[in-house]
Amino acid sequence: MATDSDRLITLAIHTYERAVPIKNLLEREGIKVELNNVNLSSPVVSSGVRLRIKESDLPLALRIVENIDIFSPDGVSDKETGGVMLVPTDFSAHSLKAALLAMVLAARQKRDIEFLYAFIPPSNRDTVQLSDAYEYELADIAATRQMQKDADALMARFTETVREAIKAGKVPAVKFTSRVTEGIPEEAILEYAREEKPEMIVMGTREANKKEAELIGSVTAEVLDSCRIPAFTVPENVDMNLFTDLQQVAFFCNLDQNDLLAMDALYRMFPDFNLNVTLIDIPSRTLRPGAPDKARNNLLAYCHHHYEGYTFTQRTIDPKNMLSEFEAAEKDDRYQLICMPNKRKNAIARMFNPSLAHRILFRADIPMMVIPV
Repeated sequence: MATDSDRLITLAIHTYERAVPIKNLLEREGIKVELNNVNLSSPVVSSGVRLRIKESDLPLALRIVENIDIFSPDGVSDKETGGVMLVPTDFSAHSLKAALLAMVLAARQKRDIEFLYAFIPPSNRDTVQLSDAYEYELADIAATRQMQKDADALMARFTETVREAIKAGKVPAVKFTSRVTEGIPEEAILEYAREEKPEMIVMGTREANKKEAELIGSVTAEVLDSCRIPAFTVPENVDMNLFTDLQQVAFFCNLDQNDLLAMDALYRMFPDFNLNVTLIDIPSRTLRPGAPDKARNNLLAYCHHHYEGYTFTQRTIDPKNMLSEFEAAEKDDRYQLICMPNKRKNAIARMFNPSLAHRILFRADIPMMVIPV
């Protein structure tokens, strides 16, 4: 006996030429479709074709047909977007979680997403004998081709997982593309940023107790130190409701004009939130006596005047005990997001004196927004 959920309802009425591709798309996604009111012996003369589906399939069918550019390989989006958000991935569980959270953020900001994966091809061998060079070169070419094939398959599986999350309603429908390239991951990300200039980079990170084993060679840390694009880091234990429940923000200050640039970036990202922002300043030892107090007061007054809906408090941290004092502050205020301006340093300075964003990355399990200034 048929139930109400098995009842056929009309999803849409189209011409035959338009109805058939939609029918094929829905059936490829597991939804059975019937075409009615069409003269099958001469379909081109039919002015209206009714696409009918089970009532229980309606929510999923609507998500698919309203986002044909995502689910159809040939679909072309006519939606205006605010640029591209780059989401590097290594296909791990925590990079998938970062990708799904990036979908939520991209939907808020009306941006597209591009997933990027870089694989390292066989390295050139400096000690290869001249007589063996050709044999090694052929072996490297074959190995690289296999790695490219494997990487493409992994990316296809990854993007299909994202589509399934969209179909299930777990994340908003955001148009995305993917790219697989050869190269060292951090170099591939930085090269993409220089050439394509994405609006933001979103990267997943491990838990703090796991990051300690990755202090040397962390891809995310290298990108934060070198990239001139805003970056958003997502720890693997992040709450997927972050952008629904976000309230407590720790904002690191330099007590200079760069603070205003970073605060503007934060406000543009979350203009409709009522955030409680703690301005955490680390006074420079080069400032003359009394100057930090005046700069703090000026910054606080500016923020109160220009960022309606936000509330602001202040906290000062001793540079000598910066990380331990921040950990104590985090226990008191339960920060959900860290935001900080990040000044550019040369390679030697980064080696001997990593940026604050770099150091915080390895000590805190909190999402972090890093603004280059």
